[in-house]
Amino acid sequence: MRFGWAQAWSCAFAACVFAGLGLSMLLPLPIPRYDALLVYLVAVTAVFWALRLESGRELLAILGFHVVGLVFELFKVQMGSWVYPEPALTKLGGVPLYSGFMYAAVGSYVVRSWRLLDLRLTGYRRAATAVVAAAVYLNFFTHHWLPDLRSALAVAVLAVTWGTWVYFTVGRTRYRMPLALAFVLIGFFLWLAENIATLLGAWNYPDQAEVWTMVSLSKFGSWALLVTVSFVLVVAWKKRHALVESPSAHSA
Repeated sequence: MRFGWAQAWSCAFAACVFAGLGLSMLLPLPIPRYDALLVYLVAVTAVFWALRLESGRELLAILGFHVVGLVFELFKVQMGSWVYPEPALTKLGGVPLYSGFMYAAVGSYVVRSWRLLDLRLTGYRRAATAVVAAAVYLNFFTHHWLPDLRSALAVAVLAVTWGTWVYFTVGRTRYRMPLALAFVLIGFFLWLAENIATLLGAWNYPDQAEVWTMVSLSKFGSWALLVTVSFVLVVAWKKRHALVESPSAHSA
């Protein structure tokens, strides 16, 4: 129960994103929907900071996700991977600026989970994991011209995280989970979230142009890989914090 509450609270920003997507479909808006979503999500970010739900340092980290996500979106939309079908004044290269907040929501989840569950790592290979995560990110660009290395990179992620454990606190009890399993679980829930987002018209894949269909299950694997990039960014931000603890200090 406590774990579920912590996870729900970690998803607070993401919940606001979904609320905005849903309400903007139902309410009459004086400006284009995507523009209204941008204004709304900027306001949500300001409220989170004002209420100290996220610190200034955390917001800077989440801004990094926003920038990384926008670069990703600009490229993918130009390549025809998906589209934002609705008009907007705040579109750049076919990408509405609000879309960066969807990546920021992922960043917010990871950052807030780290704080709320007191996450710590053992056996984490910082350099090797960062190199593989960078390769994962680059492959999402290069696979349009070069062989897609997602399967090989999945094996690489498993290899560099083998023996890496994530420790987290629920109530007064300390638990642990393999880091690779955490990536898979987060990737699965992101795939579910993507289905909801496309249903709410956040964007469309080519096969959703005429009628909504479930997002391909292959995207689940893509999200699990992309989570490694998010995680490495947060670890880099947390580099001044103690990331390695003795496993004997916890109960599994």
